[in-house]
Amino acid sequence: MADFKQQALRYHAEPRPGKISIEISKPAETVTDLALAYSPGVAEPVREIAADIDNVYKYTAKGNLVAVISNGTAILGLGNLGPMASKPVMEGKALLFKRFANLDSIDIEVSHRTTEEFINTVANIADTFGGINLEDIKAPECFEIEKELIKRCKIPVFHDDQHGTAIVTAAGMLNALEIQGKDIKSAIIVCMGAGAAAIACMELLIKCGAQREHIYMLDTKGVIHTRRNDLNQYKLLFANNTDKRTLEDALTGADVFVGVSGPDVLPPQALQLMADKPVIFACSNPDPEIKPELAHAARNDIIMATGRSDYPNQVNNVLCFPFIFRGALDVRASVINDAMKLAAVNAIRAIAKEPVPEEVLTAAKVAELSFGKSYIIPKPMDPRLLPRVARAVADAAVASGVARIALPDNYYC
Repeated sequence: MADFKQQALRYHAEPRPGKISIEISKPAETVTDLALAYSPGVAEPVREIAADIDNVYKYTAKGNLVAVISNGTAILGLGNLGPMASKPVMEGKALLFKRFANLDSIDIEVSHRTTEEFINTVANIADTFGGINLEDIKAPECFEIEKELIKRCKIPVFHDDQHGTAIVTAAGMLNALEIQGKDIKSAIIVCMGAGAAAIACMELLIKCGAQREHIYMLDTKGVIHTRRNDLNQYKLLFANNTDKRTLEDALTGADVFVGVSGPDVLPPQALQLMADKPVIFACSNPDPEIKPELAHAARNDIIMATGRSDYPNQVNNVLCFPFIFRGALDVRASVINDAMKLAAVNAIRAIAKEPVPEEVLTAAKVAELSFGKSYIIPKPMDPRLLPRVARAVADAAVASGVARIALPDNYYC
Protein backbone atom coordinates (compact mmCIF):
# COMPACT_ATOMS: atom_id res chain seq x y z
CA MET A 1 0.00 0.00 0.00
CA ALA A 2 2.87 2.38 0.79
CA ASP A 3 4.39 1.61 -2.62
CA PHE A 4 1.09 2.36 -4.34
CA LYS A 5 0.77 5.65 -2.45
CA GLN A 6 4.19 6.75 -3.68
CA GLN A 7 3.38 5.58 -7.20
CA ALA A 8 0.16 7.63 -7.17
CA LEU A 9 1.93 10.73 -5.88
CA ARG A 10 4.69 10.44 -8.49
CA TYR A 11 2.07 9.94 -11.24
CA HIS A 12 0.47 13.25 -10.31
CA ALA A 13 3.71 15.18 -9.74
CA GLU A 14 6.07 14.02 -12.51
CA PRO A 15 7.31 14.88 -15.07
CA ARG A 16 5.05 17.94 -14.77
CA PRO A 17 2.38 18.50 -12.11
CA GLY A 18 -1.22 17.56 -12.88
CA LYS A 19 -2.96 15.40 -15.47
CA ILE A 20 -4.27 17.80 -18.11
CA SER A 21 -2.97 20.55 -20.38
CA ILE A 22 -4.26 22.87 -23.12
CA GLU A 23 -3.28 22.31 -26.72
CA ILE A 24 -3.87 24.54 -29.72
CA SER A 25 -5.92 23.27 -32.65
CA LYS A 26 -4.89 25.75 -35.34
CA PRO A 27 -1.51 26.62 -36.86
CA ALA A 28 0.30 29.52 -35.17
CA GLU A 29 3.65 29.52 -36.96
CA THR A 30 3.57 32.55 -39.25
CA VAL A 31 2.57 36.19 -39.13
CA THR A 32 -0.49 35.30 -41.16
CA ASP A 33 -1.45 32.54 -38.70
CA LEU A 34 -1.23 34.97 -35.79
CA ALA A 35 -3.20 37.62 -37.65
CA LEU A 36 -5.97 35.08 -38.23
CA ALA A 37 -5.88 33.65 -34.71
CA TYR A 38 -6.03 37.02 -32.98
CA SER A 39 -6.23 40.62 -34.13
CA PRO A 40 -7.38 41.54 -36.71
CA GLY A 41 -8.75 38.20 -37.97
CA VAL A 42 -10.54 37.23 -34.76
CA ALA A 43 -12.93 40.15 -35.26
CA GLU A 44 -14.70 38.28 -38.06
CA PRO A 45 -16.07 35.40 -35.94
CA VAL A 46 -16.88 37.97 -33.23
CA ARG A 47 -19.18 39.76 -35.68
CA GLU A 48 -20.73 36.49 -36.87
CA ILE A 49 -21.51 35.38 -33.31
CA ALA A 50 -22.92 38.80 -32.42
CA ALA A 51 -25.24 38.50 -35.41
CA ASP A 52 -26.30 34.92 -34.57
CA ILE A 53 -25.34 33.46 -31.20
CA ASP A 54 -25.52 29.88 -32.52
CA ASN A 55 -22.44 30.68 -34.60
CA VAL A 56 -20.47 30.26 -31.37
CA TYR A 57 -20.64 26.53 -32.09
CA LYS A 58 -19.26 27.09 -35.59
CA TYR A 59 -16.32 29.30 -34.69
CA THR A 60 -15.29 28.28 -31.14
CA ALA A 61 -14.61 25.13 -29.12
CA LYS A 62 -17.81 25.49 -27.05
CA GLY A 63 -19.51 22.46 -28.61
CA ASN A 64 -16.76 20.09 -27.48
CA LEU A 65 -16.07 21.62 -24.07
CA VAL A 66 -17.25 20.33 -20.68
CA ALA A 67 -16.76 22.03 -17.32
CA VAL A 68 -16.10 19.69 -14.40
CA ILE A 69 -17.20 21.66 -11.34
CA SER A 70 -16.96 20.90 -7.62
CA ASN A 71 -16.91 22.56 -4.22
CA GLY A 72 -15.06 19.66 -2.61
CA THR A 73 -17.75 18.90 -0.03
CA ALA A 74 -17.92 15.15 -0.78
CA ILE A 75 -14.62 14.08 -2.31
CA LEU A 76 -14.69 10.37 -3.17
CA GLY A 77 -15.20 8.64 0.20
CA LEU A 78 -12.94 11.14 1.94
CA GLY A 79 -15.56 13.75 2.84
CA ASN A 80 -15.55 17.55 2.91
CA LEU A 81 -11.92 18.50 2.30
CA GLY A 82 -12.47 21.72 0.38
CA PRO A 83 -12.27 22.91 -3.22
CA MET A 84 -8.49 22.65 -3.68
CA ALA A 85 -8.36 19.09 -2.38
CA SER A 86 -10.91 18.16 -5.03
CA LYS A 87 -8.72 19.43 -7.89
CA PRO A 88 -6.88 16.12 -8.56
CA VAL A 89 -10.24 14.36 -8.85
CA MET A 90 -11.65 16.99 -11.20
CA GLU A 91 -8.50 16.84 -13.35
CA GLY A 92 -8.93 13.07 -13.40
CA LYS A 93 -12.49 13.49 -14.63
CA ALA A 94 -11.22 15.80 -17.39
CA LEU A 95 -8.66 13.16 -18.34
CA LEU A 96 -11.41 10.54 -18.65
CA PHE A 97 -13.57 12.81 -20.81
CA LYS A 98 -10.66 13.23 -23.22
CA ARG A 99 -9.49 9.60 -23.14
CA PHE A 100 -12.87 7.98 -23.68
CA ALA A 101 -14.93 10.51 -25.67
CA ASN A 102 -12.38 13.03 -27.02
CA LEU A 103 -14.17 15.81 -25.15
CA ASP A 104 -12.12 18.76 -23.96
CA SER A 105 -12.68 19.50 -20.31
CA ILE A 106 -11.68 22.12 -17.77
CA ASP A 107 -11.87 21.61 -14.02
CA ILE A 108 -13.34 24.44 -11.90
CA GLU A 109 -13.22 24.40 -8.11
CA VAL A 110 -15.60 26.87 -6.45
CA SER A 111 -15.27 28.46 -3.01
CA HIS A 112 -18.57 29.80 -1.67
CA ARG A 113 -20.48 30.60 1.50
CA THR A 114 -24.03 29.63 0.49
CA THR A 115 -25.65 27.21 -1.92
CA GLU A 116 -27.15 30.15 -3.78
CA GLU A 117 -23.68 31.64 -4.24
CA PHE A 118 -22.42 28.39 -5.80
CA ILE A 119 -25.45 28.23 -8.11
CA ASN A 120 -24.98 31.84 -9.21
CA THR A 121 -21.27 31.33 -9.88
CA VAL A 122 -21.85 28.30 -12.09
CA ALA A 123 -24.88 29.77 -13.87
CA ASN A 124 -22.95 32.93 -14.69
CA ILE A 125 -20.14 31.05 -16.47
CA ALA A 126 -22.24 28.25 -17.98
CA ASP A 127 -22.53 29.65 -21.52
CA THR A 128 -18.77 29.25 -22.00
CA PHE A 129 -19.25 25.47 -22.13
CA GLY A 130 -21.17 22.87 -24.09
CA GLY A 131 -22.07 21.01 -20.89
CA ILE A 132 -21.48 20.96 -17.12
CA ASN A 133 -20.49 17.90 -15.08
CA LEU A 134 -21.06 18.47 -11.35
CA GLU A 135 -18.89 16.35 -9.09
CA ASP A 136 -18.25 15.58 -5.41
CA ILE A 137 -20.94 17.88 -3.98
CA LYS A 138 -22.57 16.63 -0.80
CA ALA A 139 -26.22 15.81 -0.28
CA PRO A 140 -28.76 17.25 0.19
CA GLU A 141 -27.34 20.47 -1.29
CA CYS A 142 -26.41 18.68 -4.53
CA PHE A 143 -30.09 18.09 -5.32
CA GLU A 144 -30.99 21.78 -5.08
CA ILE A 145 -27.83 22.81 -6.96
CA GLU A 146 -28.48 20.51 -9.90
CA LYS A 147 -32.20 21.32 -10.05
CA GLU A 148 -31.61 25.08 -10.10
CA LEU A 149 -28.77 24.90 -12.61
CA ILE A 150 -30.85 22.76 -14.98
CA LYS A 151 -33.56 25.39 -14.72
CA ARG A 152 -31.22 28.32 -15.32
CA CYS A 153 -28.73 26.96 -17.86
CA LYS A 154 -29.26 26.41 -21.59
CA ILE A 155 -26.79 23.51 -21.69
CA PRO A 156 -26.83 20.01 -20.14
CA VAL A 157 -26.05 19.92 -16.40
CA PHE A 158 -25.36 16.45 -15.00
CA HIS A 159 -24.37 15.47 -11.46
CA ASP A 160 -22.38 12.35 -12.22
CA ASP A 161 -22.25 11.12 -8.62
CA GLN A 162 -26.02 10.81 -8.85
CA HIS A 163 -26.89 9.89 -12.41
CA GLY A 164 -23.71 8.28 -13.71
CA THR A 165 -23.73 5.91 -10.77
CA ALA A 166 -27.44 5.27 -11.26
CA ILE A 167 -27.13 4.51 -14.98
CA VAL A 168 -24.31 1.99 -14.59
CA THR A 169 -25.98 0.44 -11.53
CA ALA A 170 -29.26 0.04 -13.42
CA ALA A 171 -27.55 -1.52 -16.45
CA GLY A 172 -25.71 -4.03 -14.30
CA MET A 173 -28.70 -4.69 -12.07
CA LEU A 174 -31.10 -5.46 -14.92
CA ASN A 175 -28.59 -7.89 -16.40
CA ALA A 176 -27.88 -9.52 -13.03
CA LEU A 177 -31.58 -9.99 -12.31
CA GLU A 178 -32.05 -11.48 -15.78
CA ILE A 179 -29.27 -14.00 -15.15
CA GLN A 180 -30.76 -14.87 -11.74
CA GLY A 181 -34.20 -15.38 -13.28
CA LYS A 182 -35.76 -12.47 -11.41
CA ASP A 183 -38.02 -9.59 -12.52
CA ILE A 184 -37.25 -6.09 -11.29
CA LYS A 185 -40.99 -5.41 -11.00
CA SER A 186 -41.28 -7.91 -8.15
CA ALA A 187 -37.75 -7.63 -6.69
CA ILE A 188 -37.33 -6.61 -3.04
CA ILE A 189 -34.46 -4.12 -2.91
CA VAL A 190 -32.42 -3.04 0.10
CA CYS A 191 -30.39 0.15 -0.33
CA MET A 192 -27.71 0.84 2.25
CA GLY A 193 -27.09 4.58 2.08
CA ALA A 194 -29.38 7.55 1.57
CA GLY A 195 -27.17 10.15 -0.07
CA ALA A 196 -27.05 11.49 -3.60
CA ALA A 197 -25.98 8.27 -5.31
CA ALA A 198 -28.40 6.10 -3.34
CA ILE A 199 -31.43 8.24 -4.06
CA ALA A 200 -30.57 8.62 -7.75
CA CYS A 201 -29.96 4.87 -8.11
CA MET A 202 -33.31 3.99 -6.59
CA GLU A 203 -35.19 6.60 -8.62
CA LEU A 204 -33.71 5.26 -11.85
CA LEU A 205 -34.42 1.65 -10.86
CA ILE A 206 -38.04 2.71 -10.33
CA LYS A 207 -38.06 4.15 -13.85
CA CYS A 208 -36.73 0.74 -14.99
CA GLY A 209 -39.68 -1.02 -13.34
CA ALA A 210 -38.87 -1.42 -9.64
CA GLN A 211 -41.73 -0.74 -7.22
CA ARG A 212 -41.13 2.06 -4.69
CA GLU A 213 -42.91 0.10 -1.97
CA HIS A 214 -40.47 -2.80 -2.52
CA ILE A 215 -37.46 -0.60 -1.69
CA TYR A 216 -36.08 -0.44 1.86
CA MET A 217 -33.55 2.38 2.20
CA LEU A 218 -31.32 2.70 5.25
CA ASP A 219 -29.34 5.64 6.62
CA THR A 220 -27.18 5.78 9.75
CA LYS A 221 -30.30 5.47 11.92
CA GLY A 222 -31.66 2.36 10.21
CA VAL A 223 -34.60 1.77 7.91
CA ILE A 224 -36.24 4.92 6.55
CA HIS A 225 -39.91 4.49 7.49
CA THR A 226 -43.03 6.61 7.65
CA ARG A 227 -42.99 7.02 11.43
CA ARG A 228 -39.63 8.80 11.49
CA ASN A 229 -39.76 12.57 11.95
CA ASP A 230 -36.13 13.35 11.06
CA LEU A 231 -36.27 12.89 7.28
CA ASN A 232 -35.45 15.52 4.67
CA GLN A 233 -37.64 15.84 1.59
CA TYR A 234 -35.43 13.48 -0.44
CA LYS A 235 -35.34 10.66 2.11
CA LEU A 236 -39.08 11.10 2.67
CA LEU A 237 -39.68 9.84 -0.89
CA PHE A 238 -38.39 6.45 0.31
CA ALA A 239 -40.11 6.30 3.67
CA ASN A 240 -41.65 2.84 3.70
CA ASN A 241 -44.74 1.98 5.75
CA THR A 242 -43.08 -0.96 7.49
CA ASP A 243 -42.17 -2.43 10.85
CA LYS A 244 -38.67 -3.25 9.59
CA ARG A 245 -36.04 -1.26 11.48
CA THR A 246 -32.62 -2.89 11.07
CA LEU A 247 -30.50 -4.02 8.14
CA GLU A 248 -31.22 -7.62 9.06
CA ASP A 249 -34.97 -6.92 9.09
CA ALA A 250 -34.76 -5.36 5.63
CA LEU A 251 -32.60 -8.12 4.17
CA THR A 252 -34.99 -10.90 5.19
CA GLY A 253 -36.41 -12.24 1.92
CA ALA A 254 -34.77 -9.50 -0.15
CA ASP A 255 -33.59 -10.13 -3.71
CA VAL A 256 -31.15 -7.24 -4.01
CA PHE A 257 -28.67 -5.36 -1.85
CA VAL A 258 -27.28 -2.07 -3.15
CA GLY A 259 -24.57 -0.49 -1.02
CA VAL A 260 -23.55 3.14 -1.51
CA SER A 261 -22.53 3.80 2.06
CA GLY A 262 -19.25 2.67 3.63
CA PRO A 263 -16.88 -0.24 4.16
CA ASP A 264 -17.74 -3.53 5.89
CA VAL A 265 -21.30 -2.67 6.93
CA LEU A 266 -22.85 -5.86 5.47
CA PRO A 267 -22.08 -8.86 7.73
CA PRO A 268 -21.55 -12.10 5.77
CA GLN A 269 -24.05 -13.95 7.94
CA ALA A 270 -26.75 -11.44 6.97
CA LEU A 271 -26.63 -12.73 3.39
CA GLN A 272 -28.26 -15.93 4.63
CA LEU A 273 -31.43 -13.93 5.28
CA MET A 274 -31.87 -13.02 1.62
CA ALA A 275 -33.97 -14.83 -0.98
CA ASP A 276 -32.55 -17.43 -3.35
CA LYS A 277 -30.07 -16.15 -5.96
CA PRO A 278 -29.62 -12.65 -4.56
CA VAL A 279 -27.78 -9.79 -6.26
CA ILE A 280 -25.21 -7.87 -4.20
CA PHE A 281 -23.89 -4.50 -5.39
CA ALA A 282 -21.36 -3.33 -2.79
CA CYS A 283 -20.22 -0.08 -4.37
CA SER A 284 -18.49 1.80 -1.57
CA ASN A 285 -15.00 2.82 -2.71
CA PRO A 286 -12.25 1.92 -2.15
CA ASP A 287 -13.54 -0.62 0.38
CA PRO A 288 -16.93 -2.23 -0.34
CA GLU A 289 -19.75 -2.89 2.11
CA ILE A 290 -18.70 -6.55 2.04
CA LYS A 291 -15.59 -8.07 0.52
CA PRO A 292 -16.43 -10.35 -2.42
CA GLU A 293 -14.44 -13.21 -0.89
CA LEU A 294 -16.60 -13.10 2.22
CA ALA A 295 -19.82 -12.80 0.25
CA HIS A 296 -19.02 -15.78 -1.99
CA ALA A 297 -17.94 -17.81 1.03
CA ALA A 298 -21.28 -17.08 2.70
CA ARG A 299 -23.37 -18.02 -0.38
CA ASN A 300 -22.58 -19.65 -3.72
CA ASP A 301 -25.69 -18.46 -5.54
CA ILE A 302 -25.02 -14.71 -5.55
CA ILE A 303 -24.05 -12.25 -8.26
CA MET A 304 -21.60 -9.76 -6.81
CA ALA A 305 -20.55 -6.34 -8.10
CA THR A 306 -18.30 -3.68 -6.57
CA GLY A 307 -16.81 -0.33 -7.52
CA ARG A 308 -13.33 -1.82 -7.76
CA SER A 309 -11.37 -2.77 -10.86
CA ASP A 310 -9.65 -5.75 -9.22
CA TYR A 311 -12.90 -7.75 -8.95
CA PRO A 312 -15.38 -8.83 -11.65
CA ASN A 313 -18.41 -6.64 -12.38
CA GLN A 314 -17.01 -3.20 -11.66
CA VAL A 315 -19.72 -0.53 -11.36
CA ASN A 316 -17.72 2.31 -12.87
CA ASN A 317 -19.16 5.66 -13.95
CA VAL A 318 -16.66 5.85 -16.82
CA LEU A 319 -18.94 3.35 -18.60
CA CYS A 320 -21.41 6.18 -18.88
CA PHE A 321 -20.57 9.85 -18.38
CA PRO A 322 -18.13 10.44 -21.29
CA PHE A 323 -20.55 8.92 -23.78
CA ILE A 324 -23.67 10.60 -22.38
CA PHE A 325 -22.00 13.98 -22.81
CA ARG A 326 -20.68 13.01 -26.25
CA GLY A 327 -24.18 12.20 -27.48
CA ALA A 328 -25.77 15.20 -25.74
CA LEU A 329 -23.26 17.73 -27.06
CA ASP A 330 -23.31 16.38 -30.61
CA VAL A 331 -27.01 17.24 -30.96
CA ARG A 332 -26.74 20.32 -28.71
CA ALA A 333 -29.21 18.91 -26.19
CA SER A 334 -30.50 21.47 -23.70
CA VAL A 335 -30.73 18.89 -20.90
CA ILE A 336 -29.92 15.26 -20.15
CA ASN A 337 -33.39 13.88 -19.50
CA ASP A 338 -34.77 10.54 -18.32
CA ALA A 339 -35.19 9.26 -21.88
CA MET A 340 -31.47 9.81 -22.50
CA LYS A 341 -30.50 8.13 -19.22
CA LEU A 342 -32.66 5.09 -19.97
CA ALA A 343 -31.23 4.91 -23.49
CA ALA A 344 -27.76 4.78 -21.95
CA VAL A 345 -28.85 2.02 -19.54
CA ASN A 346 -30.14 -0.14 -22.39
CA ALA A 347 -27.13 0.49 -24.62
CA ILE A 348 -24.66 -0.43 -21.86
CA ARG A 349 -26.47 -3.59 -20.82
CA ALA A 350 -26.83 -4.76 -24.43
CA ILE A 351 -23.07 -4.61 -25.03
CA ALA A 352 -22.45 -7.04 -22.15
CA LYS A 353 -24.54 -9.70 -23.91
CA GLU A 354 -22.42 -9.67 -27.07
CA PRO A 355 -19.11 -11.42 -27.83
CA VAL A 356 -16.18 -9.51 -26.32
CA PRO A 357 -13.52 -8.20 -28.74
CA GLU A 358 -9.99 -9.54 -28.36
CA GLU A 359 -8.63 -6.06 -27.64
CA VAL A 360 -10.89 -5.80 -24.59
CA LEU A 361 -9.71 -9.17 -23.27
CA THR A 362 -6.11 -8.06 -23.73
CA ALA A 363 -6.70 -4.74 -21.96
CA ALA A 364 -8.57 -6.48 -19.13
CA LYS A 365 -5.81 -9.11 -18.89
CA VAL A 366 -8.25 -12.03 -19.05
CA ALA A 367 -8.51 -14.97 -21.43
CA GLU A 368 -12.30 -15.02 -21.78
CA LEU A 369 -15.41 -13.02 -20.92
CA SER A 370 -19.00 -13.96 -21.62
CA PHE A 371 -22.35 -12.78 -20.31
CA GLY A 372 -22.95 -14.41 -16.94
CA LYS A 373 -22.43 -14.07 -13.20
CA SER A 374 -18.89 -12.71 -13.54
CA TYR A 375 -19.60 -10.43 -16.50
CA ILE A 376 -22.81 -8.40 -16.23
CA ILE A 377 -21.51 -5.03 -17.48
CA PRO A 378 -18.88 -4.12 -20.08
CA LYS A 379 -15.29 -3.28 -19.26
CA PRO A 380 -14.45 0.46 -19.29
CA MET A 381 -11.95 0.03 -22.13
CA ASP A 382 -14.54 -1.52 -24.48
CA PRO A 383 -14.42 0.57 -27.69
CA ARG A 384 -18.07 -0.20 -28.44
CA LEU A 385 -19.23 2.03 -25.58
CA LEU A 386 -18.51 5.32 -27.36
CA PRO A 387 -20.44 4.71 -30.58
CA ARG A 388 -23.28 2.72 -29.04
CA VAL A 389 -24.00 4.82 -25.95
CA ALA A 390 -23.41 8.18 -27.64
CA ARG A 391 -25.69 7.21 -30.52
CA ALA A 392 -28.43 5.93 -28.19
CA VAL A 393 -28.29 9.10 -26.11
CA ALA A 394 -28.30 11.38 -29.17
CA ASP A 395 -31.24 9.48 -30.68
CA ALA A 396 -33.16 9.80 -27.40
CA ALA A 397 -32.42 13.53 -27.24
CA VAL A 398 -33.81 14.02 -30.75
CA ALA A 399 -36.85 11.82 -30.12
CA SER A 400 -37.68 13.52 -26.81
CA GLY A 401 -37.44 17.01 -28.30
CA VAL A 402 -34.46 18.40 -26.36
CA ALA A 403 -31.95 18.36 -29.25
CA ARG A 404 -31.35 21.71 -30.94
CA ILE A 405 -29.91 20.21 -34.11
CA ALA A 406 -30.54 17.04 -36.07
CA LEU A 407 -28.35 13.99 -35.68
CA PRO A 408 -25.15 14.55 -37.72
CA ASP A 409 -24.91 12.55 -40.93
CA ASN A 410 -23.58 9.01 -40.45
CA TYR A 411 -23.34 9.60 -36.69
CA TYR A 412 -21.62 6.53 -35.22
CA CYS A 413 -23.30 4.28 -37.75
